[in-house]
Amino acid sequence: MPSTPRPLRKLGFLTIGLFDPADPARGHESTLEIIELGERLGFDSAWVRHRHLQYGISSPVAVLAAASQRTRRIELGTAVIPLGWENPLRLAEDLATVDLLSGGRLNPGLSVGPPMHYDQVRDALYPDTGDSEDFGHERVRRLLDLVRGKPASDFSGVEGFEVFSDVVQPHSPGLGGRLWYGGGSLGSARWAGEHGMNFLTSSVVKAAGPDEEPYDFAEIQRSLIREFRAHHPDGAAARVSQGLVVIPTDSASPEQRARYAEFAAKRLPRTTAPQGPARLLFAPDLVGTSAELAERLRADPAFREVDEVAFALPFTFAHEDYVQILTDMATKLGPALGWRPAV
Repeated sequence: MPSTPRPLRKLGFLTIGLFDPADPARGHESTLEIIELGERLGFDSAWVRHRHLQYGISSPVAVLAAASQRTRRIELGTAVIPLGWENPLRLAEDLATVDLLSGGRLNPGLSVGPPMHYDQVRDALYPDTGDSEDFGHERVRRLLDLVRGKPASDFSGVEGFEVFSDVVQPHSPGLGGRLWYGGGSLGSARWAGEHGMNFLTSSVVKAAGPDEEPYDFAEIQRSLIREFRAHHPDGAAARVSQGLVVIPTDSASPEQRARYAEFAAKRLPRTTAPQGPARLLFAPDLVGTSAELAERLRADPAFREVDEVAFALPFTFAHEDYVQILTDMATKLGPALGWRPAV
């Protein structure tokens, strides 16, 4: 039986934070300005991507620390931090620090797997332990335990004039309930549910089955959501956020509309069949008026399962494009989906 769509409760957006290598400060400032705009427009959350050795945000926790001091209400998330690049203990300290600075608004999204282009970066990243590093779910479990207050050391107490804790400091009590897992397979959805995390599902899923099988992205995504909730202690109430590329055009100029349509058309071929050895299946980008987008989303089987989203901004657009898209999302698309701006 098809699910019944619910009014959209939380509206968020995701940005990659690209910058010109000749002026990286301006790109980072643009990202912070976009987050500030999101808060003024009433968005519930702003999320940043994570990129290493590319011209995007390499340190999302630092960027969100800055954003926390320029906003007061909007939730701040990462989508996602690939843990293969991180030491879970050090990351737990950084996340707790920024969560406290933000007043409890941090929503860290995480993923597993070897770092991208691992053979090329292994000697710089893990020169002594590259062949023995575990890039699977155990790395997430370690971070979960540390954030949630399990001991990191078998020593605590006073040594000379110094006082030591056996758990990560600072400790932010609510952070353990705001950790998200970014997953695209049934196995990852199940694992996230079993470990009491929240679940981020994006415009990419993993296709299972033979090559000749017809694939329906939304049906696969819905199966992930249901698998996650079936294994989560909170069941149907477990938090899931959907992150598709959605581009409303209500106030866009003719030039912007043409450019947005061209962007989506160039990316459409990758949605017809699984891509690469990982068999990744991509969702089509959604471009149109808010009325058109709302109709398409309400018909989407996966969207009908959720009541919060973090729509992804296209990677390569200009700052003024993001202003137009976010403004239309908040004033046109969100209300058409039953959402009300936060105050």
